[in-house]
Amino acid sequence: MFRNRTGAACATLFTALLLLGACAPTEQAPQSDATVFEGATVIVGDGSDPIENAVFVIEDDSFVAVGAAGDVAAPAGAARVDLSGRFVIPALIDTHVHLQVDREGLIDDLKRRAYYGVGAAMSLGHDDGDAAAAVREAPVAGAALALTAGRGITRHEPGRSEAPYWINTAEEGRAAVQEIAAANVDILKIWVDDRGGQYDKLTADLYGPIIEEAHEHGLRVTAHIFTLEDAKGLLEAGVDSFAHSVRDMDVDDEFVAMVQERPNVVLMANMGARGAYEDMSWLSGTLSGEALEATQAAHEERPEAHESFGIQARNLVRLHEAGMKIVMGTDGNAGWRPHIEMRDMVESGMSPHDVIVASTGDAAEFLMLHDTGTVAAGKSADFVVLEANPLDDIMNTRMIESVYLRGEEVDRAALSAGWVGGQ
Repeated sequence: MFRNRTGAACATLFTALLLLGACAPTEQAPQSDATVFEGATVIVGDGSDPIENAVFVIEDDSFVAVGAAGDVAAPAGAARVDLSGRFVIPALIDTHVHLQVDREGLIDDLKRRAYYGVGAAMSLGHDDGDAAAAVREAPVAGAALALTAGRGITRHEPGRSEAPYWINTAEEGRAAVQEIAAANVDILKIWVDDRGGQYDKLTADLYGPIIEEAHEHGLRVTAHIFTLEDAKGLLEAGVDSFAHSVRDMDVDDEFVAMVQERPNVVLMANMGARGAYEDMSWLSGTLSGEALEATQAAHEERPEAHESFGIQARNLVRLHEAGMKIVMGTDGNAGWRPHIEMRDMVESGMSPHDVIVASTGDAAEFLMLHDTGTVAAGKSADFVVLEANPLDDIMNTRMIESVYLRGEEVDRAALSAGWVGGQ
């Protein structure tokens, strides 16, 4: 009996201990905040060879590791995303746009760019409000970053935009630079163009002091140009970049030599109208039916544009081959335009890989966006997932599966529904 009572007591105690253990909190391994993306071919954006079967890790808003499978250790407990068969490029960077100046319109512009895989855009010379600077300092979730040149400088151009400073003397030019510098802009824009003989244009005695004053304030200067003669004069005056290439004739040996003597001068390609038919139905996700019809009408065959495009195409390739740094810029305000521009750069003779670098890593370097532009550890997690290889066909940059900006996926479906839903 004694043994039976003792056994029963032990059984009761054992059961109680089990119940107590079941009620006690269970200690679990901490979950990681990281996300691991596996299996894609990564085009880094710096000109290096693509990484096949890549693995990259994102934590918070940054890449923390990028490499081939087997070279990157996945953090324990990290979420995983299978990108097998996909291609990853850095988010595109457009160095020349003209954004809306009111905050609501500006944010819509930046979200349209995000939808098409653009991570940053610089508005050149028509920002006469403070919206662009404010959004630059406080980026909007799901939207591209904004940069701004504030108000640019030109001669009097009645009938065109009144946003730029209109100047007639060197003193007025220097005073305008001082006001622009005080606005903490990212670059200074000048126009050196008579618009086909319609206006007087900035001449060397005007743009020379402007460039000098800008450099004294730590500002780089980019110039809208048209003629080879003006491009040479601007190089002699110390201009830092061209917002368009030479468009009146093929560049000559003298200009090429001048460029090679100034390796830090940058060219925004800005190819302009090609004058060839293109099916624009791929824009149906962001344009209403009426807007899509208008866009299609602007992309019909236009033989009168062929000669101008041919000049720019030949100049682009010659300057690229001469070693001039090329970056992607589109002008205007179409968020999808980078994909047209990149195609035109390839058709001019640049390789798809060089065009992607011009549109990502080199563009980021030019805009001094040192934490983006490439898929690399320590950089902001700004990237585009594509369904097909853009190195085989640059038009595959339009085959977007997803876009990530600052580590967060852009809700492209919601954006599209907001723009074209119910129409």
